[in-house]
Amino acid sequence: MKEAEKRRRKRTSSEGTTSAEQAPHGGSPEATSLTLRQRLPNLVIGGAILVGVFAWAYWPTLVEFARTWVREPDYSHGFLVLPLALFFLWARRDRFPGLADRLAWPGVALILLSLGMRIFSAWVYVDAVDGWSLLVWTAGVVWLFGGARVLWWSLPSIAFLWFMVPLPWRLERMASLPLQRVATKLSCWTLQSLGQPALAEGNTILLGEHRLEVEQACSGLAIFLGVIALAFAYVILVRRPWWERALLLISVVPISLIANATRIVVTGLLYQTVSGDAGYKFSHDIAGLVMIPYAAGLFALVLWYLGKLMREVQVADVSDVLRPDRV
Repeated sequence: MKEAEKRRRKRTSSEGTTSAEQAPHGGSPEATSLTLRQRLPNLVIGGAILVGVFAWAYWPTLVEFARTWVREPDYSHGFLVLPLALFFLWARRDRFPGLADRLAWPGVALILLSLGMRIFSAWVYVDAVDGWSLLVWTAGVVWLFGGARVLWWSLPSIAFLWFMVPLPWRLERMASLPLQRVATKLSCWTLQSLGQPALAEGNTILLGEHRLEVEQACSGLAIFLGVIALAFAYVILVRRPWWERALLLISVVPISLIANATRIVVTGLLYQTVSGDAGYKFSHDIAGLVMIPYAAGLFALVLWYLGKLMREVQVADVSDVLRPDRV
C-alpha cells in the first residue's frame, strides 16, 4: 500500500510540473492574459511614440515615393502595396500566434540597423537603401513589441512592402537592358510567324515602313514587377506544396516576357493593318491598363494547369479492402 501511495504522489507531482511547464514562464494562461492587459497601456503609448517618430523620420522618404509612383508608370502600383500587405495580415489572422508577455529586446538591433542603413544611404546617395531601411525598421518594431513568433507571422507582409520601393537607377537599367533585347527578338519572331515583314535591328523592329522602338519604358519591367507581386500574393494566401509555390515563382519570367511581347506585337499589327495613330494610342494609353490583367490571366492559366497536372486522390487502406467481413 505504501508503494502504491508513493507512485500516486509521484505521478501527481509530475502532472503538476508538466502543467506549469506548459504555461509560459511558469504561469497560467489567465495570468498571461492579465499580464498582457496590464501591459496594454504601455504598448499603446509606446506604439504612439514610435508612430510619431516614424512619421517624422520617414515623411520625406514617403513623399518621394508618392512622387515616383505618380511620375513613373513602372511604379504606379506603389499605392496598392500597403493596403495589400494589411490585407495579407487579415487573411492570415487565424495563424496569429499571440503577443509575447514581455518586450523582445533583440528587435532593437534591427531598429539600429535601419538607422545605419539610412546613414549609409545619405552617404552614398542611394535613395533605395533609405526605402529598404523602412522594412527593417518595421520588422524591428514588430519583433520588439510582438515577439519572434509575431515577427515570423507578419514577415510575408513586411517583405511585400519591398514592391513599393523604387529600384536604384543602375539596378533598374541592368534589369531593363536584357528585357529589352529579349522583348525585341521575341516580338520580331512572332511578327514574322504571322507573315509580317519584321526585322530586328538592335532594340528596334523594322516593320514595313514603320520603326518600332523598344525603349527602356517598353522593356516590360512594370509587367515583370506586377507578375512577381501577383505570384508573391498567391504564395502568401494559398496553402500549396513548396514545389508548386516554386514553380509559380519560376513562371514569373516567361509570363512577363510573353505579356510584353504580346503588347509589342499588337502594336505592330495595328501599325500595319489599321493606322499609326491606332498603334500609338494602344501602346501609350491602352496597353498600360490591359497588360497587367492580361499577365494575371496567364498566371491563372498556369495555376489551372498545375491543378490539372497534380490531382488529389483518396488513399484507401488495403487492409480495409481485404477485410473478410466486408460484403
